[in-house]
Amino acid sequence: MAKKPSLTLVDPRQITPVTLVAPPSNVGKAGRTLWQSVMNEYDIRDAGGQQMLQQICEAADRVHEFSAIIKRDGPVVRTKMGPRDHPLLKHEQAARSFIVRSLGRLGLDVEPLKAVGRPASGLGWTPDADQ
Repeated sequence: MAKKPSLTLVDPRQITPVTLVAPPSNVGKAGRTLWQSVMNEYDIRDAGGQQMLQQICEAADRVHEFSAIIKRDGPVVRTKMGPRDHPLLKHEQAARSFIVRSLGRLGLDVEPLKAVGRPASGLGWTPDADQ
């Protein structure tokens, strides 16, 4: 029978704090908020993951911008041909969809375990896990 590893108490004063990576300078307020939220929970350090997160944050800025314009103009605009959906509605929806899909591709659609880095593939709920 395998021996159980012993537990060791850790002094909190000896733990080095994790330095968060600052959001890229080209993202706006909505993008910075999303960046900080994700990095607080997942601490993405690899260049590819950070680049994907930057693209996601830029899309969040566009969603924020599109939403403000749609709110100002209304979801339906009048044209020569009669009332039509606001042209930015489809772009806003596409950007929102991109954000959700991309967060999933980064593996950020599972609950964080307070571990450093992104979750490994295969983490999360599976139908067989509850049986």
